[in-house]
Formats: sequence, structure tokens, C-alpha cells
Amino acid sequence: MTLLNRAALILGLAFLYAPILVLVVYSFNASSLVTVWGGFSARWYSVLLSDRPLLEAAWVSFRVAFLAGVIATALGTLAALALGRHGRFRGRALFTALVFAPMVMPEVITGLSLLLLFVGIGLDRGIVTIVIAHTTFGIGFVAVVVGARLKVLDGTLEEAAADLGAGPARVFLTVTLPLLAPAIIAGFLLAFTLSLDDLVIASFVSGPGATTLPMRIYSQIRLGVNPEINAASTLLIVLVGMVALTASRLLDSHGKS
Repeated sequence: MTLLNRAALILGLAFLYAPILVLVVYSFNASSLVTVWGGFSARWYSVLLSDRPLLEAAWVSFRVAFLAGVIATALGTLAALALGRHGRFRGRALFTALVFAPMVMPEVITGLSLLLLFVGIGLDRGIVTIVIAHTTFGIGFVAVVVGARLKVLDGTLEEAAADLGAGPARVFLTVTLPLLAPAIIAGFLLAFTLSLDDLVIASFVSGPGATTLPMRIYSQIRLGVNPEINAASTLLIVLVGMVALTASRLLDSHGKS
């Protein structure tokens, strides 16, 4: 790597991660002014634990992320199996487009189209609509992860199980599913993370009593940033980072197997 490439890499990483590092550091600021360093203190984390609206928003986010992750994982895995194991079938191109379109479509368009759908069918906006929206957004990512595993799966193991008398359902449950398990878990973690930190789509489809943590943080910083918001954002960064790292390790492990 040349000196120019190293400099470009360092500047790029600094551009991406320096603001996050500053946010984390200032979450331990003893001063109430976010731009003035008043010494090291963890009191804003204790203040955060007594902020009921923020905690309620966090609970909503976790419930939505878990439900959306589970549903998106189930549907995304089925979509990957349909695309990876059933070859060409009528409507395959349309099915593929429907599965992967939310991945490339701007989130504003996705949120607006889902909002119009919910209004058109008369579905009240709330936790249910956010779960549906995040599920729609996450299916394609799960399908990509599971589909990548299917491409490198050793089909002779399934053929051997079938030759020994196992039916299609038993082959799937005892051979295919365990082999796909790391990718399925990684897909769930990815869908969970995408739901947890989503702001744009949730802003369109949420309703009264269904304020997620990113929405609460955004609404509060419009009135001014305080160290408590820095503390909440730091915890969210740590959680998302841990989930992403776990998913990455699972993908690496099943990619080498």
C-alpha cells in the first residue's frame, strides 16, 4: 500500500468514525453543555435510566425489531429457498423484484408507499404497521444472506439423506436447516439491526404510542443536543455494533465451512 493510499484510508476512516468517537467521549461529559468539556462523569447514564419517555421508546424499538426480525427471517429464508432451489418458475422475475426492491428503493419512497397502503386499507398506524414496514424492508437482506449460503451448500448431504429414506420435510429439518442455521441467525441479526436503527420508514408509518428510540432521539435533538442524548446514542451504537459483529462472525464461520 502506497503512502497516498494509506493517507486516503486514514482520512476516510477519520471522516466516518471521528464524529462517533466525539459523541461517545462527550457522553461522559460532566457539563450540561455538550460543547464544553467539564470533566469525566457517567452521571448522564444514570439520568438516562430515569428518563421514562426514552425508556418507553427503547422498549418499543426492541419489540418492533424482534418481531420484524423474526418475520423477515422466516419469509426471507423461504424466499431464498424458492429462488435457490426451484430453478426457473413462472413469475420468478416479478417475485425477485418484489423481494429485493426495498433494498435499493429510497427509504422515503418505501415509507410513503407503505403509508398510502395503510391509509388505503384503513389500518391504524402503530406498532403493527411499523413491524410490517420493517419486515418488508428486511426480507431482502435475509434472502441475500441465506441465498449466499445455499449456493455453497453441499447438496450431496441432502441426497444421501433422501437415499436413506428420509422424506423432503425430514431432509429439510435434519440436514438443510442445520446447515443454514448460521446464515439464518446472521440474517435475523441483520434484520434486527436494520429495524432497530431505522428512522425514516418508522416516521412515516408510526402512530400514537408507537414512538421508536431513533424517533425519540431525533425529536429531542431538534430542541437541542444534551449529554443524555449522547449517552443514549452511545448505548445504541454499542448495541448495534455488537449485533453487527456477531452477524459478521457468523457469516465468516459459515463461509469457511
